[in-house]
Amino acid sequence: MQRKYLLLGLIPVLVIAAAAAYHRSQRNAELARQQVVKDNGEVAVTLVRVESRTFRPTIPFTGNLLAVNRADLRAEVAGRVTRVLVQEGDTVAAGALLSTQDEDDLALALRAAEAQATQAKSDRDRAETLLAKKSITKQAAQQAETAWQTADSAAGMARVRLKKAKIVSPFAGQVARRNIQPGDVLAPGQPAFEVVDNRKMEIQADLPAGAIASVKPGQAIRFRIAGFPDPFEGKVAQVSPSLGQDGRTLKVRMEVPNPDRLLKSGLFVDGEILAEGAQSLPALPATLLKVQGQAGKVFLAKAGVAREAAITLGGEQDGWRAVRGLAAGDEVIAEGRDLVHEGVRLRVIATGSGRK
Repeated sequence: MQRKYLLLGLIPVLVIAAAAAYHRSQRNAELARQQVVKDNGEVAVTLVRVESRTFRPTIPFTGNLLAVNRADLRAEVAGRVTRVLVQEGDTVAAGALLSTQDEDDLALALRAAEAQATQAKSDRDRAETLLAKKSITKQAAQQAETAWQTADSAAGMARVRLKKAKIVSPFAGQVARRNIQPGDVLAPGQPAFEVVDNRKMEIQADLPAGAIASVKPGQAIRFRIAGFPDPFEGKVAQVSPSLGQDGRTLKVRMEVPNPDRLLKSGLFVDGEILAEGAQSLPALPATLLKVQGQAGKVFLAKAGVAREAAITLGGEQDGWRAVRGLAAGDEVIAEGRDLVHEGVRLRVIATGSGRK
């Protein structure tokens, strides 16, 4: 038994020792590789040639995604909540019942009002018959008419009140927020639910006033969201006919299809509008560039030596990014770029476009 416990106690020690040995071997391999580079005086690299590509001018924007169809549903009448039929995240159809208030009491009041209206109508009809026979006065017949109208109005109000005590979804969508519980006493105007239809989203953005001559409805847009590897697309739906009160901003609304409901309301986006016209610019595949934002640097191969170059990047279009600071035909170090520095000698093992 003691031997068994001894063996169990040795397992963690052996695991730690194996991990340390692995990391030590990795470090030794890296040091050996660096020594070879130092001894040979050159680094093995692959190169990618800068190509001339056609790009459309762009107008950058930032904003938040919102559902085109979204509704903040509030209580229309005062009353105690008797039923709540949905939870947050539930999918609902147009007209689906979400909650009710005082439904039994209001239904009882409606039946009483309708009974009174039925009786009043019967009294009015009988009064009209008696008036035709001159068995009652015109004034008595008028009183019966007024009594029926009053009872009928009361029944109508009871019917409306029962209807307003039921909160229903105005369209098909999902319950984004539920603010009420059974037993809550609601006041008119108190928030109850938020329902959204995420199948079509929109972005509202403020552009610089200088974009007023370039942006138009129907133009394509592309944008990125943190956490998603690929960009999303949409189009400009509406451009404000005038600048904002500050005279410096132009409000633009963009629509984004979202049939699989992958995108959610409230997400921050960073994108660009593809304006009209085109220009040819030096470019590199977007997958080659690890630069975040616009400013960065790359290493070029010049006469077998690495030379650092500062660059400014444009937005991604069709898998390419415009690169200002380089010229078409320049050769950029791809594989091996993490090993080079200014002036290091290079051994080129492959040259290509960088696209697979």
